[in-house]
Amino acid sequence: MLEPMPFDPDVPNVARMYDYYLGGTDNFAADRAAADQALTVAPELRVGAQEGRKFLSRAVTYLARDGIRQFLDVGCGLPTRGNVHEVARAVTPAARVVYVDNDPMVVAHARALLGTHPTTAVVEADLRDPESLLGSPAVKQMINFREPVGLLLFSVLHLVPDDELAHRVVRRLREQLAPGSYLAIAHAVADLRPETTARLAALYQDKTASAGPRRPNLPTRDQVLRYFDGLELVEPGLVYVPRWRPDPDDEGPGDTPVWSVGGVARTP
Repeated sequence: MLEPMPFDPDVPNVARMYDYYLGGTDNFAADRAAADQALTVAPELRVGAQEGRKFLSRAVTYLARDGIRQFLDVGCGLPTRGNVHEVARAVTPAARVVYVDNDPMVVAHARALLGTHPTTAVVEADLRDPESLLGSPAVKQMINFREPVGLLLFSVLHLVPDDELAHRVVRRLREQLAPGSYLAIAHAVADLRPETTARLAALYQDKTASAGPRRPNLPTRDQVLRYFDGLELVEPGLVYVPRWRPDPDDEGPGDTPVWSVGGVARTP
C-alpha cells in the first residue's frame, strides 16, 4: 500500500492549480504562483481546463442516458460546478457515484460538500494502488461490479509518470467491469505543442515535488489510444475534447489550442 499523500499548503498541488485555472478559490499562494508560472508557458491552460469540464459533462450525460447508474470517478480533483453526481442525477436521480482522490485536502473538501448523501461517497485512495482502491469499504458498498459501471479517468493518468504502470492499473480496473460498462478518459497529449508540453511536464514535476521517474513529455494521442484496446469506442472516437459530441450552441475554444483528448468506450 502506498503512503498517504501529505498535506502541505506550501507545496503546489495539481488539483488546486486546476481549481485556480477554473477560477475557483480552493487554492493557496503556492498553487497560484506555480499556476501563474505555467500560464506564462501555456496561456491556453485556462481554456483547456474549461473544455475539460465540458467534456466531463457531455460524457457523463451520455453514459447516464445509455443506462449507466453507477460511476467510479478516479482522480476526481476538487469539487466544482457540474460534478459527476450532479450531471448524472440530472438524467437518472438514483445514480450512485464514488469519488476517489489521493489528496487528503480534496477528500476532506468533497466530504464536507457532499455530506452524508446515501448514494455518493468519497474515498481517499491512490490510482497507483488499484487493490486498495477496489477494496475500499465505500467502493464495495456503493459499486456493484456485476452490473455496468462508468469508470471515469479524467485528467489523472498523465500524473502517473510511469506509462507502463498506468496501463497496468487501467487494465486491472477494466478487469472489474461487467459487460456493458464504459471507460471514459480525458488525457493531455503532446501532439499539438510538443515543446510547450515538455516545458510544462518539467515545471509540474519540479513545482509539485513529484516522486519517482521523470516524464520527459506527455504521451501522444496514439499512445493514449492503447488504453481502449479491445473496447468499442463511441463515435467520434478519441478526439480533442472540444470535438467530442459538442453541444450545438457551444462556441468551443475558438482559435485557442486545446491539447487534451477524450474518448468513451464500451466493454464487450
